[in-house]
Amino acid sequence: MALKKGDILDEFKRHSQSCGLVVKVMGGGEGFEKIVCCGHDLTEEDLVPDAEIIRGREKGSLPPAVVLDEKKLYQDSCGLRVMIIDGGAGFTEIRCCGHVLTASSIRDLQYGKMRGPEPESIGSEGTA
Repeated sequence: MALKKGDILDEFKRHSQSCGLVVKVMGGGEGFEKIVCCGHDLTEEDLVPDAEIIRGREKGSLPPAVVLDEKKLYQDSCGLRVMIIDGGAGFTEIRCCGHVLTASSIRDLQYGKMRGPEPESIGSEGTA
């Protein structure tokens, strides 16, 4: 089943006794298979029209607003990018394009730094 940008999956839809993982698709998703969390498989059956704020969601090692990016590890993939909205204490993995995304797939965001390599200094360094 393919996901598309803007889709939201909510673990509470079918598994009310879970940690309540909510993810939003930020891009890619043509090769999506499933998300494994709390021993449950989240699939197209867990799609919801909007992320509801529900008490009882348990946050895990993946903080809200973190992005998991398939392209970071697998250049030959569909490029699934998901953002953790809430919950996630029982998060195990995302399966997409035959690949497995775990917490190691967190996109490295470094604020205040240039994207390219550090420029080489020219001449001698010192004080003016």
